[in-house]
Amino acid sequence: MLDHCQALMGNRMEPVPDIHRTTVAAVATPVGTGAVSMIRISGPDAVKVADLAAGGRVSPQAPRLACLRVIRDAGGLVIDDGILTVFRAPHSYTGEDTVEFTGHGGILATREVLARFLECGAVAAGPGEFTRRAFLNGKLDLTQAEGVMDLISAQTRLSLRAARSQLEGTLGRRTTEARDSLLETLAHLEAWIDFPEEDIDPQTGELLRARVRAVLATVESLLATADQGRVLREGVRTVIFGEPNVGKSSLLNRLLGFERAIVSEIAGTTRDTIEETINLHGIPLRLVDTAGVREAADRIEAEGIQRTVRQIEAADLLLEIADASRPKPEDAVFPASAAKHLLVLNKTDLGEHPSWQGTAAVRLSCASGAGFDHLSETIRDSLHFGEVDWGEHAVAINARHQQSLMLARTALLAALELLDDPSCDPELAAIDLREALDALGEIPGRVDTEDLLGVIFSRFCIGK
Repeated sequence: MLDHCQALMGNRMEPVPDIHRTTVAAVATPVGTGAVSMIRISGPDAVKVADLAAGGRVSPQAPRLACLRVIRDAGGLVIDDGILTVFRAPHSYTGEDTVEFTGHGGILATREVLARFLECGAVAAGPGEFTRRAFLNGKLDLTQAEGVMDLISAQTRLSLRAARSQLEGTLGRRTTEARDSLLETLAHLEAWIDFPEEDIDPQTGELLRARVRAVLATVESLLATADQGRVLREGVRTVIFGEPNVGKSSLLNRLLGFERAIVSEIAGTTRDTIEETINLHGIPLRLVDTAGVREAADRIEAEGIQRTVRQIEAADLLLEIADASRPKPEDAVFPASAAKHLLVLNKTDLGEHPSWQGTAAVRLSCASGAGFDHLSETIRDSLHFGEVDWGEHAVAINARHQQSLMLARTALLAALELLDDPSCDPELAAIDLREALDALGEIPGRVDTEDLLGVIFSRFCIGK
């Protein structure tokens, strides 16, 4: 039996041929030992599968009523007992008949229960299979489905807030409203083209342009959240750099709250980059400690300095550390970077050298901890992630949304250029508006693209 079930489980990455004919099952809780584990079954035969495994006690069970049920093997021996709940279609997460069994959290017990459900007729679910079915059955749009994954992987308060907003349909609603408005505009334009004898009011042309501009404004406002979306999902790449012995590793350790990097008065101690992530005011910061920039003493240090240069070029935020107790150094030439740049003066507990007077910088002491609240607030404000900057919308698009919105913006700008030129054929503008319509439709999943769905749901965990 186990060999048969393991063979079935080994095929879980294969696409389900028809969601309306197959019933899938998977463990929906993390792998490991815990107090409880939950196995989910979804599909037309979900109740039948559970019925076979639980001795016929599931089919008469009232929906949404949690009942104690015993799961037995083919020979009648008890595998596990736990709480079983039935959700009848369409009132379930997937929109299909769904059964959830919550049993004891042992690895073997969980595996045996799943194997029994597979033996009773279910097929092992692939990554994101349940959420994919929810999308295909109209329970979620594509942005909400992506919001589920963002919610699971959220590591900060702001990323959780953005994921919750997306799961509630904010992004899907805004793009759908823009698409519906554009659809109405396109219909009006095509009527203008097809029925010239109707002598449409000249003001209608300006009204059409105004509607296209309104859609363009929505597209651009969503595109403006791309950086926030990337930061919330990936973190701010924050590179700590400066001359040797100014306190770069001490700053990293202070921000982390533990001794991650070796601190020494010997110049050149840090030879390689060190990367860790912290949560600062709800913003994930990917801190990168780098080798001190100076003339290298050997080939190993030279390689460390070259890595520092590459990190600076790829940074989102640069924290340049200097020793406040020493004279202000001559301006150093660092690689060009579009990142935000903050100067941090360390060792203020030793006194500040007069040459630093009037220099705009965050002043702190890694030894005493003074000034770190100011540094945190300055970083937050420089990234525009305060509550005032974040606003009420809490929409943060991802790379897929950004690509579709950029295509829509290009098409809308082209359409406006044609509509503003009386000598141009309005039918050409209609072609651009159709392209914008398709691009906007890809965001909530109004355009059926199987390859796109495969890419999105492959990133999900099995069981969700």
